Amino acid sequence: MSTACIIDYKKTLTKEEIKRIVEENNIEFIKLEFCDINGTMKNLSIPCEQLESAMNNEIMLDGSSIKGFRSIETSDMYFYPDLNTFAIIPWRSDDDVKVARFICDIHNADGTPFEGCPRCNLKKMIARAEKLGYTMNVGPEAEFFIFKQDEDGNATINTYDKAGYYSAAPVDKGENLRRIMVKTLKEMGFEVEASHHEVARGQHEIDFKYADALTTADNIMTFKYAVTAIAEQNGAVASFMPKPIFGINGSGMHCNVSLFKDGKNLFFDSERTYQLSKEALYSIGGLLKHVKSFTAITNPIINSYKRLVPGYEAPVYLAWSLANRSALIRVPAKRGNATRVELRSPDPSCNPYLALAVILGAILDGVENKIEPPLQIEENIYQMTKKERKRAKIDSLPASLSEALDLLDDDEIIKDALGEHIYEEFVSAKEKECDKFRTYVTPLEVDMYLNMQ
Repeated sequence: MSTACIIDYKKTLTKEEIKRIVEENNIEFIKLEFCDINGTMKNLSIPCEQLESAMNNEIMLDGSSIKGFRSIETSDMYFYPDLNTFAIIPWRSDDDVKVARFICDIHNADGTPFEGCPRCNLKKMIARAEKLGYTMNVGPEAEFFIFKQDEDGNATINTYDKAGYYSAAPVDKGENLRRIMVKTLKEMGFEVEASHHEVARGQHEIDFKYADALTTADNIMTFKYAVTAIAEQNGAVASFMPKPIFGINGSGMHCNVSLFKDGKNLFFDSERTYQLSKEALYSIGGLLKHVKSFTAITNPIINSYKRLVPGYEAPVYLAWSLANRSALIRVPAKRGNATRVELRSPDPSCNPYLALAVILGAILDGVENKIEPPLQIEENIYQMTKKERKRAKIDSLPASLSEALDLLDDDEIIKDALGEHIYEEFVSAKEKECDKFRTYVTPLEVDMYLNMQ
């Protein structure tokens, strides 16, 4: 997996530097990566001789073939590589063929950003925040399962191990595999902070350092790509499905968010209660106001709602707390520049560009309109009765994707954060998904009802 030279990924690379790295490392192919509306990574591979054309935004794309992009009448589009995302792909680089990549924006034929490009849409929201002087930083915690393959190399739901929370080898059979994943991510410029076994058997987590919203979304895409590729190379299957196994915990992607201004964390105020600024509380207020609406984006598949049920540590109740992990929003103990708000409902099946766009939209609404949150909840909400939650005015997240889509339709702030094109294409696709699952007869139904008299 090693490469000919170490690249300083913290440095902004020029075109000439990238061409030099490509030549010195004998890189033969460049992957132009982008993200479709469902959060799936797509790519076009070009030989290194086309590098100059790629960096000059001259490589074309047929947008009519990508879900949620263009019609066949207006399909000509262009890759706009972000030079800051250049990286050598370690697991695709050996003595014979070396491969590098750019993450790209997609632009229209006239050079304008394509309104259906999730990455361009997030950049639009970031620009809106920057006009107010704000930068949103995000630290994600994406969980995933590792499963065994069958004899034909297909995925099974037989977990790679039967270990539990913070287990060590040899019980945690995934420890060595995680080590390879961490090494690979570090080679690509990630600052990995920790890795460990999660609560459920076969469930794992690798945490990397927070960054601005765009970098974080790029990192999530790269992280999922690398983890699944390394697992496959080692005869396993990594899955970011939120709830692959009935009866055990599902996988979430907690998002630790903060607003910075002039290099200082706006969420920290040493003179106020809990050392939380007004902006921090307003941000919590905005998130709680809009979370039911943006759940369709942060939890975008039918299976997401198999995770969002009481009893498996999933945050389903609309409340906030300093330490109480039964609340939807938690404020971890660290203060100063590390002050942050942890939104615990998103899962790793989401499109990170869209998820961070709507989270930012909710926070900006909270700050701009001074939305006060309710009092924090210190009790274990999981142990409350329905009447006790009602008395405390603790609402719940939507119980299905269909319900979440209905709530999204009523929220103009979140729809605006997505833009008209993405909103309409996303809802259209998800309504079809809901209808497909609604009409499908499951094996459980057959087992329960086939012999009814």
